[in-house]
Amino acid sequence: MLDGLQEILYTLRMNKLRTALTAFGVFWGIFMLILLLGAGRGMQNGVYEDFGSDVLDFIVAYTGTTSVAYKGMGLGRQIQLTLEDVEAIKQQIPGVRFIAAESQREGVSIVYGRKNASFAVLGVPDEYFDVKESIPFNLGRKINPLDEQELRKITVIGSVVAERLFGKDVDPVNKDVRVNGVMMKVVGVFYDKGNRGRDSERIYIPQPTFQKIFGESNRIGSIWLRPEIGLDGFALEKSVIELLQRRHSVSPEDKRAVRSFNMAEPAKMVNGLFFGINALIWFVGLGTLMAGIVGVSNIMIITVKERTREIGIRKALGATPFSIVGTLLFESILVTGIAGYAGLVLGVGLIELISFGLNSAGAQLPFFKDPEINFQVAITAIVLLVVVGALAGLMPALRAAKIMPIEAMRAD
Repeated sequence: MLDGLQEILYTLRMNKLRTALTAFGVFWGIFMLILLLGAGRGMQNGVYEDFGSDVLDFIVAYTGTTSVAYKGMGLGRQIQLTLEDVEAIKQQIPGVRFIAAESQREGVSIVYGRKNASFAVLGVPDEYFDVKESIPFNLGRKINPLDEQELRKITVIGSVVAERLFGKDVDPVNKDVRVNGVMMKVVGVFYDKGNRGRDSERIYIPQPTFQKIFGESNRIGSIWLRPEIGLDGFALEKSVIELLQRRHSVSPEDKRAVRSFNMAEPAKMVNGLFFGINALIWFVGLGTLMAGIVGVSNIMIITVKERTREIGIRKALGATPFSIVGTLLFESILVTGIAGYAGLVLGVGLIELISFGLNSAGAQLPFFKDPEINFQVAITAIVLLVVVGALAGLMPALRAAKIMPIEAMRAD
């Protein structure tokens, strides 16, 4: 094994320029592939960042005014959702994993000490944070069932609200704020990056407390839900809309009275987009890599031609075809492996350096965040190099193994 390696290294040293240019082709191919994949991942992270803190399978149903006359009722009728609608969905539509009502008031006065600001106030049940489970709570806790049962005057506030009322690096938990004139205790602080962080400019209070403060009785603004895992969210969305249309005497043709938004729709579009982008990246990257591999194959063909006499002598002295093929294959794998690994390491290093630089500078690029290469891609690239390197040297090696000693001795 050691003798074979020394022989290969000697051959490569005798053709330094040719070996260097061939290795550079492989190096450049894998380097560009890694850079393209890292950039693609950065774009994907940036786009998903725009989705905010929401999960990607939620459905929200809300209402407007009727645009189609139905059952003797005219146009322009305002449809109002109620808590009874939520119960009807729970009882009549299977496959609902989580469901929660949401009520909202904009521009409500929030006071702490001498500081006063206006924010959106939302009344929600504790199940609401199962629907929006990706919202991180940096301090304190979420709303729980006891808060609803006991009509507690508590609130959880967004990080922007906390900063404006209490200042930076101040823990507002257990402090009292006045919400629409009612004193309420802060029990948690969250950060919702939805709408580029503007969803953190709101506060949540228990739904029964909201109804009592604002006199909303059983009226709600919207219904949020998530399907069971593996269930078709689009079919569930359709069933919910049909049920609400029946309950509120809305024509099935009316698209304005009862409406919905399904996060799975834009998520599906984005996933399809990035599937195409990744396919294009792999196509371009592998094409560039193949150019380098062709160079390896060519150099192996030239090597076999130059060493025809030597191969013939080795066969005459008893060398087996397997040993000849093995030596040439190992030479091919060595060139592609070292050059490709260097390209892989440099590419990953550059991607990590770019990511570190962006994070250190606090740069917020639109649709680009945290470029990275995952471990699976790195392993795939290494395996690909070994396989392709072997294939590049296979045909020349098989040709060398078929050389007859007598013909080899006649070669120039």
